[in-house]
Amino acid sequence: MRSKLTLGAAAFAVLALTACGGPAGTTSSEAPEESTDSGSSTEHPYGLEVAEAPEFEEGTTMAELSEAGAITIGTKFDQPLFGLVGPDGAPEGFDVAVGSLIAAELGIPFESIEWTETVSANRETFIENGTVDLVAATYTINDARKEVIDFAGPYYEAGQALMVQAGNPEGLTGPDDVAGLAVCSVEGSTPAARIVDEYGAELQATDAYSNCLDPLRNGQVVAVTTDNVILAGFVDQNAGEFELVNDGETFTEEPYGIGLTKGDDAFRDWINDVLDEAVADGTMAELWEQTAGTVLPTPEFPATDRY
Repeated sequence: MRSKLTLGAAAFAVLALTACGGPAGTTSSEAPEESTDSGSSTEHPYGLEVAEAPEFEEGTTMAELSEAGAITIGTKFDQPLFGLVGPDGAPEGFDVAVGSLIAAELGIPFESIEWTETVSANRETFIENGTVDLVAATYTINDARKEVIDFAGPYYEAGQALMVQAGNPEGLTGPDDVAGLAVCSVEGSTPAARIVDEYGAELQATDAYSNCLDPLRNGQVVAVTTDNVILAGFVDQNAGEFELVNDGETFTEEPYGIGLTKGDDAFRDWINDVLDEAVADGTMAELWEQTAGTVLPTPEFPATDRY
């Protein structure tokens, strides 16, 4: 059964995001609530319908998660618009909404999702050791990562950009200008490796992009680099302090995917089906407009890559 947004539920979601900063769910420090009814009467914070008694082939990951009535999803906790912990302690944003869409199709209500913080350096590890069932965390699909995990998607395509102090005191015009200069990014991320290997920057590495903000404010680094959508969220959240170089012009393509256990082809194909249908019926656009779309224009969503 498709997880579609209803007018009433969508209105509820808008009110929830406006009044309390976003949806509530469980975090890794809390035990997920036991669900006795996959079609919970609780309004879904993103306006999604939770599938009632979905049927899956026995032995598949879909069947196991659906029967358990709970799922653990890794996401970022420090990235405005995509994965940011709200005032109620639960993450909110586009990645969170996409993760909850997958859960809803499994018949798992939002309150039975356990959200676990995944930073760039531990995403593959958490998937490999079973800490999470999947990861939706601004997770760029690349060949090196596909050696150890699998990806469904992409469901969005971002691009690397540069964020500087408001007024751009160094006069940066693009990545070619940062050779030999200190730039902050997250250790283990694609942007961090690229800004060093391809553009010769001196990397100031950290474990979370939010930890790059003070070094930029204090002039310890000339720029922060990661995907344009993440940086746009920080600019919006810290009005008047930062800006994007060349209005956020990107110099890479960063397709975001859902990370899952390598070799679980049935689960990957099923998630791809969910993502493609959500694009086709407008659900993905609705989820975007409730989250990242409060700042960024609605994009053209990519078709999934059935590798």
